Amino acid sequence: MLPGFQSTALPDDAIEVGRVLDAWGIKGWLKLLPHSSEPESLLAAPAWFLQAPEARFRPGFSAFKGVVTVQVEECKLHSDSVVAKLEGLVDRNAAEALKGARIYLPRSAFPSTQPDEYYWVDLIGLHVVNREGLALGQVRDLVATGPTSVLVLAYEVPAEDGSTPRSAERMIPFVSAYVDAVDLPARRITVDWQPDY
Repeated sequence: MLPGFQSTALPDDAIEVGRVLDAWGIKGWLKLLPHSSEPESLLAAPAWFLQAPEARFRPGFSAFKGVVTVQVEECKLHSDSVVAKLEGLVDRNAAEALKGARIYLPRSAFPSTQPDEYYWVDLIGLHVVNREGLALGQVRDLVATGPTSVLVLAYEVPAEDGSTPRSAERMIPFVSAYVDAVDLPARRITVDWQPDY
């Protein structure tokens, strides 16, 4: 195991926020693939939890086993990517050994949001209803489409012959013109939308 890395377990509220793409430069820096277009939590965290990549993605990974905690010396935006320097990484070879590692943070470590701002991870799984109370589906994903995000809802369409319903999806722009309210404690989003849109 690399110096400064400590074996641990993932916290109960751990969320995967990115992956190590590759080494960056020759002094132990890492190039990262954040899972968000706005990686503030990744940039601000003083420590990360790293999990070894799945064997199918990186056979022979041997930098560590299971999960480790690491201290972040520096993490910053650079050009169109995110780069970071961890304690204990002093050269390119050590950084390359971490290629594919998954980066986790506890949800409790995320910076606070402003009113009417939400982390995508908090919206996944919420039930969506329209103003009339008609269930439109459950948030399965969000997609960034330029200046706005789009909710991707999963729902079931009853089969005409009474057999097993089929799964379908609908998309609703996540903008105030269509989203009336987000109630995180109730796990519900209310929208101005009809099922036949």
